[in-house]
This record gives sequence, C-alpha cells and structure tokens, in this order.
Amino acid sequence: MKSAVIVFPGSNCDRDVAVALEKTSGKKPDMVWHGENSLPPGLDLIVLPGGFSYGDYLRCGAIANFANIMPSIKAFVDKGGLVLGICNGFQILVESHLLPGALMRNKGLKFVCKDVEIRTENNQTAFTKKCDKGQVLRVPIAHHDGNYYIDAEMHKSMNDNGQITFRYVGESPNGALDNIAGITNKKGNVLGMMPHPERLFEPALGGSDGKFIFDSLLSQFR
Repeated sequence: MKSAVIVFPGSNCDRDVAVALEKTSGKKPDMVWHGENSLPPGLDLIVLPGGFSYGDYLRCGAIANFANIMPSIKAFVDKGGLVLGICNGFQILVESHLLPGALMRNKGLKFVCKDVEIRTENNQTAFTKKCDKGQVLRVPIAHHDGNYYIDAEMHKSMNDNGQITFRYVGESPNGALDNIAGITNKKGNVLGMMPHPERLFEPALGGSDGKFIFDSLLSQFR
C-alpha cells in the first residue's frame, strides 16, 4: 500500500498518521507539502491529517481548499483513489465538496477533547472491512467544529446509500445531526471522520481500536 500524507501549515497529526501508516504497511508514506502541484506516482491512499490548516482562519478547512495540491487530490478521487480525512482533514474534504454537508461549531461552543465510542454502521467500505457491522470503537476526538449537518433530503440519500459510516454512541459530543461521526462519498472511496484513529493505534497509546481503520485499508491492496 503506497500512501501519502498531505501537510498543511498548521497540521499537527501528520506525523502520527505517518507512523500508523508505516507500521501498518511497512512502507513510509510520502509527506506531500500543500504547495506542491502534483502527487507522487502510484499512490493507493491519501490522508488529510488533523490539525489547524492555515490556522483555521475564515472557516476550518476553507483556505486549504485553495491549496495548490487540491486539484491533484480531486483528480485522484475522480479516478477512484482512496482518501481519508481525519478531523481537520474531514473539514477540508467538506469545504472542497469532496464530501457533502457542513461542519459547524460544537453545540457547547467549546473545544472538546476526550475519548468517545463510535459504532460502525457500514463495514462494507475500504476503510471498515476489518470491522464487524455494529462494532463499537473507542477513539479520541479533539475539535471545536465537529457539529455535522446536512439537509433532510441529503440525509435520507446518505442513509439509503450507506454513506453514514460511523455514529457516536450515546449523546453526540458536538451536536452532530443523527450522531454522525464519519461519512463517505457516494462512490465510497472518500471517508471523513472527526475522531482520530491514529491516536489510539497501538497499546502503548492506551488502546488500539484505531488500528481497525488502517488494517482495513491495507487489506484492500493485498
């Protein structure tokens, strides 16, 4: 599995993701600076990591949409390439219209940082095939704008298409509609999720439920 991590000014989980990818696949990912105009050849997976791209000025992820590398990422998606966006990466995917909906300020208007439980709603994606349907994973969140919203028509369509991949168990920590914690695009090759699987990837970090996501991706290319 050949992968790349996109690094924006303000990314702070890029190295965490890189470690998880290398330990999963045995290959170091390419670290691609946002100012590049093209992607390395032969990629299987692109990860947009968490952090505060461009300081989260304007709206979270909004400025990143205009980065030089984004047209190449959009072309990669159009060709069926896999893209995982985590936290700020999810916000970037929404702002660039690679995923539907909007991510608004948390319902409590405060930054939330804690472990949460999420339920696997669709295990038939490249990102979840190592999970059981209904499996609950413990993963951390750390965000100020994770309150996911979509209009009623699109919400029904996403439900019908199996695009709602993860839901928070119990009360949503951020007010997200229908407890949505992670979604895919209609084709299923782009996943955005607010929780950070790379932060609970191995026992040394206090848990390893995040490994299911990375192992699922690896199995896609075996």
